[in-house]
Amino acid sequence: MTNVRVRFAPSPTGPLHIGGVRTALFNYLFAKKHNGTFILRIEDTDQTRYVANAEQYIIDALNWCNIPFDEGPGKNEKFGPYRQSERKDIYKQYAQILIEKGKAYYAFDTNEELDFHRIDHEEKGKTFIYNWHNRLKLTNSISLSKEEVSKRLANGDKYVVRFKMHEPLIEETEATIETVDMIRGDVSFRKDILDDKILFKSDGMPTYHLANIVDDHLMEITHVIRGEEWLPSLPLHIALYEAFGWKTPEFAHLPLILKPVGKGKLSKRDGDKLGFPVFPLAYKNEETGEISRGYKEDGYFADAFINMLALLGWNPGTEQEIFTLEELSDAFTIERVSKSGAKFSPDKTNWFNQQYMLLKSDKELAELYMPILAEKGIKKDNEFVIKVISLIKERATFVADFWDLSNFFFETPAAYDEKAVKKQWKEDSPELMKELIAVIETVEYFTSLNFETTVKEWITTKEIGFGKVMQPFRLSLVGALKGPNLFDIAEMIGKQETINRIKKATDTL
Repeated sequence: MTNVRVRFAPSPTGPLHIGGVRTALFNYLFAKKHNGTFILRIEDTDQTRYVANAEQYIIDALNWCNIPFDEGPGKNEKFGPYRQSERKDIYKQYAQILIEKGKAYYAFDTNEELDFHRIDHEEKGKTFIYNWHNRLKLTNSISLSKEEVSKRLANGDKYVVRFKMHEPLIEETEATIETVDMIRGDVSFRKDILDDKILFKSDGMPTYHLANIVDDHLMEITHVIRGEEWLPSLPLHIALYEAFGWKTPEFAHLPLILKPVGKGKLSKRDGDKLGFPVFPLAYKNEETGEISRGYKEDGYFADAFINMLALLGWNPGTEQEIFTLEELSDAFTIERVSKSGAKFSPDKTNWFNQQYMLLKSDKELAELYMPILAEKGIKKDNEFVIKVISLIKERATFVADFWDLSNFFFETPAAYDEKAVKKQWKEDSPELMKELIAVIETVEYFTSLNFETTVKEWITTKEIGFGKVMQPFRLSLVGALKGPNLFDIAEMIGKQETINRIKKATDTL
């Protein structure tokens, strides 16, 4: 496979959904696997839905995900421009070529006329399709005389350019458009129900269909990897390539990302309802002021997010689940992408983040934790924070979890868990804690191991249950029945602070 060129072509109509990110990722992986080129093209022909900050959001999202484009707006513009709104004149020229070849035609039908035909068909229990079946009954350059068409164009009458879709022939072999999808295998489409799609709109802008085909041809795209929602458009796109006499690229239609529960495409509403983001970065709607959550801002690592997305609809054929981006590029094959939809799992996404957290060094995690501590006005040296991380990281899913898991290392408990107190702080607890203080004072070299050995010897000699001492002791140091090894905590906060906390708990409780 030589000179592989793939493209990700989103519309700047709002934030980039994770389904779009996965499409970009699979294009990126396919390109890298074959030493090819990954292109970003902004498909902004629908000016009514255009959102000003959406293009920058798309670029920022791809960069955060570490899947940057090789060619695109402002970068290696070999086949530029890469915004369709800046290529209008190109499309008009190609629409004209199709008209001259008899593969497209002018249609002057007004909205009122089209509505009349739709209603008329509905009343007869039929569906109105603008195609071979009725194009002669409608107002277009096929049904009108050449003189009438010239007159209308000269008068500046509004028109659209429609594609002249194949007329189905009686022979069965000619009644369908057949092709091979890299994921789905053989696919075929009935010609008799295909409509004459609009290629050029009355506002002077091309539709997605024309712009898409012209750009893919001019940008020398070899493989079109896109979402399955474009599968119904495939026969039109193939017919357009044939009409121009161009080589057709290979097509692959990716499965949907499904809701965590039940069927249906994953939506923002599902994320809002179940409490997880569906966008890579947080996004603010400038019109409504509404802010949508993002994976980055919610504390997910970019590599964990990408690893999770790669396994939604693709499997490597092995038991391996954790992949670096380089490993994904090596392992990725389009043939192992599933035909059926992939169910999104928030729990599995969290699991991936936890795995990536455990792969990071304590030093890396300490650097991420430092700003959180600084915000709380806490200053501790790096070595102390690194040691804290080593004791708590296995219980965390996000860096943001660190504070709840470790606050007692940095400050004396201000309150005590009521349920725990009720259950574990007994009548004799104050007396035992006073005795424990006396034991602590005898420990000269205050390390976790020395302290633990001394306390265990004292408990054994006293012939009392280990829990009778340790649970009130944990409440004293932590304020709750949680946290890592108690003697490790004591060593970290120091002998005097350990005594002070026990005294405080005894006085308070």
